[in-house]
Amino acid sequence: MSWLNFLAPVYLGWSLGANDASNVFGTAVASRMVRFWTAALLASAFVILGAVLEGEAGMHTVGALSSFDAESATLSSLAAAIAVTLLTFLRLPVSTSQAVVGAVIGVGVFKGGVDTSGLPKIVGCWIGTPIGAFLVALLLYRVLTPLANRLGNHITIYDGVLRLALLVVGSYGAYALGANNVANVTGVFVGAGLLTPLSAALVGGAAIALGIVTYSRRVMMTVGKGIVRLNAYGAFIVVLAQALTVHAYAMLGVPVSSSQAVVGAVLGVGVLKSIETVRFRAVLGIFSGWLATPALAIAVAMALYVVTHLQFVG
Repeated sequence: MSWLNFLAPVYLGWSLGANDASNVFGTAVASRMVRFWTAALLASAFVILGAVLEGEAGMHTVGALSSFDAESATLSSLAAAIAVTLLTFLRLPVSTSQAVVGAVIGVGVFKGGVDTSGLPKIVGCWIGTPIGAFLVALLLYRVLTPLANRLGNHITIYDGVLRLALLVVGSYGAYALGANNVANVTGVFVGAGLLTPLSAALVGGAAIALGIVTYSRRVMMTVGKGIVRLNAYGAFIVVLAQALTVHAYAMLGVPVSSSQAVVGAVLGVGVLKSIETVRFRAVLGIFSGWLATPALAIAVAMALYVVTHLQFVG
């Protein structure tokens, strides 16, 4: 695997980290319970740990979508990264899973070798992710709120416990993100035989961490304040619900969107607090980004394939 091939997954991982850090610590930072740099450093460490310990199953799922060579794997990875970067610049939480699958399809239009038999399972999990996180958030809120209310009688203890809880669930969310989404970064390279699962986990995890510490601040507030104004307790429920949902899919070996999970969880908390607190214009914008992601990735992948192959004409 040449250094040029190596740059594509690093760029994709950087884009993923820059976008998806908001899903594990955005609500905590937005509620001013956790400082940005504390969140960024914890997220970076735990995303690498999750990638190394539990990232292999998802890599096999993504790798099975194609029988790409090094060139095709690089093009699809680069196309997905460009799509994610463009939508991150617009401050939209996007699905890297959708970008990767869209890019694989886009390259496959020209190259062939795309196995669509696994797509129904993947798409079904995409649909189930926000719904599952929504339901988990509802359950957690109902079960844990009485305990939180009792602690609330002791303000100092309550604040200390809640701050610690946000750090713990944020770290767990980062672990789940690494375990689930590292497959999006390096899965096609494992499928192409260019990386072993361990090396792919290390490269992908480190690239995601790089994105977290260098560029995640731009999108950090979008989820925390753009849909529902959450207090610290609501932030705790949201992060825990999305982490449980994403981790469950990691154990199933299906990469899903942590953005979709966290938005589903935020909506679950918002509905319980009051439907009037939900900012449906922001929700519509985020869902529009999800619909645009695979289409944009397909278009970028096709364009890259055409441009790179025109270089060898006449």
